[in-house]
Amino acid sequence: MDFTGAYAPAHLKFLLQGFLVTLEVAFISIVLSFVFGIIIGVIRYTKIPVLSQLLAVLVETIRNLPLLLIIFFTYFALPEVGLKLDKMYAAISALVIFESAMLSEIVRSGLQSIDKGQIEAARSSGLTYMQTLWYIILPQALRRMVPPIVSQFISLLKDTSLAIVISLPELMNHAQIINGRNVNFVIPIFILVAFMYFIVNYSLSLLSRRLEYRQR
Repeated sequence: MDFTGAYAPAHLKFLLQGFLVTLEVAFISIVLSFVFGIIIGVIRYTKIPVLSQLLAVLVETIRNLPLLLIIFFTYFALPEVGLKLDKMYAAISALVIFESAMLSEIVRSGLQSIDKGQIEAARSSGLTYMQTLWYIILPQALRRMVPPIVSQFISLLKDTSLAIVISLPELMNHAQIINGRNVNFVIPIFILVAFMYFIVNYSLSLLSRRLEYRQR
């Protein structure tokens, strides 16, 4: 093992560049999948005829596919039908598709956890169904959903490493390039990579706990 050589300034800068790409992909994917997850979850909860059933089939199909397959599909299969995405957009698209399906189930379960009596009380006070959903049900459900949603975001950040299969220049890709230059760098580099992932994910875990504590 060569810690000194592995942690040379040029290598650290190269890893940081890859980590910034990882964070960028993760951030965009988190925002988009959160929005789509809420929309899909709400539609499934409200049981809109036909649309809810179609989304249920789509969600269950995606949830039971490996993310790696979806990444391959967005990068290698879509160009066959005339839609070519660069590596970053292919990775983001795959992550958003997969995570939206996962988050929509969290949202739907959170909405279903709200006591039906509150819905009846809101409706009897003159609120429409959509007003009840927006002002009464969704705010309470979102507070309950904080821990599983943050947990899913942590999984998403870790899942960005799968984009190495399409050579996206993210953290794991840059780590592999450095390791390819000298086998003595493998352990030091992977220790540093693990630490970088840990810092971000642990920070998200602490944020989740703090939000959960404030809601009590």
